[in-house]
Amino acid sequence: MKKHIGEIIAVKRKGKKLSQIELAELLTQKGINISNAGISSWEKGNSIPSAETFLTVCEILEIHDIYKDFLGENPSDPFRNLNAEGVQKALDYISLLEKSGDYPNTSDILELKPRIMKVALTRASAGTGNFLDEEIFEEMEIYDPVPPKADFGIYIDGDSMEPRFKDEQLVWIEQTDSLFPGEIGLFFLDGMTYLKKYAVSKAGTYLVSLNPKYKPIPVKEYSTFRIFGRLATE
Repeated sequence: MKKHIGEIIAVKRKGKKLSQIELAELLTQKGINISNAGISSWEKGNSIPSAETFLTVCEILEIHDIYKDFLGENPSDPFRNLNAEGVQKALDYISLLEKSGDYPNTSDILELKPRIMKVALTRASAGTGNFLDEEIFEEMEIYDPVPPKADFGIYIDGDSMEPRFKDEQLVWIEQTDSLFPGEIGLFFLDGMTYLKKYAVSKAGTYLVSLNPKYKPIPVKEYSTFRIFGRLATE
């Protein structure tokens, strides 16, 4: 015979080692005013809690699958046809997906507060190289994640950094005047601004594209050259 709501609450309450008085006190702390006599009435089947009270009781008693506990097998439960080992494997895989960061909960993204960041109006590989000394930034509300060390953003112009970076993609720069060889940075070279890979060898210093169809750009002895910053990463 199917148990009524009060009987199930009684079983769950006793499983948490709570008396009716203690459950009433916990409900009061959450703004639900009820006496232990009221709880006794539920458990005897003489009354039922309101929807708000019922959900608060489930929260306190850690009843996570309300459908299963009160109505029986949940037809929407994706684990219903799996044994304990199968359920654990599914949970392990879910954990891996969460850690990858590739499948974020969109509701969480919508709740993110924007970060106010400076974004250069001049694009990399276009325009003059003195933009960091000029007031040609605009402040933007950025809802996407921004690397913690980022000082400003700049849009890429062209396909020289594909496949990693696309034309018109916004990238984030940590402002610095020195880089290690192999790092990707933002540079000024002879009147142009570039986002490139910094390469130093016996043959000289070069700004290297990730797209193999573009040749490395040499920094010549009499070139006007400046490092603006490094690519900011997570």
